[in-house]
Amino acid sequence: MNRTPLLLVATLLLTACEKPMPFESAETLAENPERLEELRLQCRDNWDKLGNAQCNAVTEAQRKRFMGKGTPYTPRPVKIFHSGTEEGR
Repeated sequence: MNRTPLLLVATLLLTACEKPMPFESAETLAENPERLEELRLQCRDNWDKLGNAQCNAVTEAQRKRFMGKGTPYTPRPVKIFHSGTEEGR
């Protein structure tokens, strides 16, 4: 009976000591295309090993590099009819 709590504590300590994998943000990866390509291939081969957060950051970095900052929507007025002029009548 005394071994069960000791075993539980030992297991918790070992899992707490495990270092998490370093996480690279999408901004950092977008600036470093070599590392982005390396992680992209790793995500393609084994998504579960790298984890959802890292592979999602990789896909976001790819989107940023492909699309850029994007073009802001700036609507221009459209003149369908030339109202008020002699040419439009």
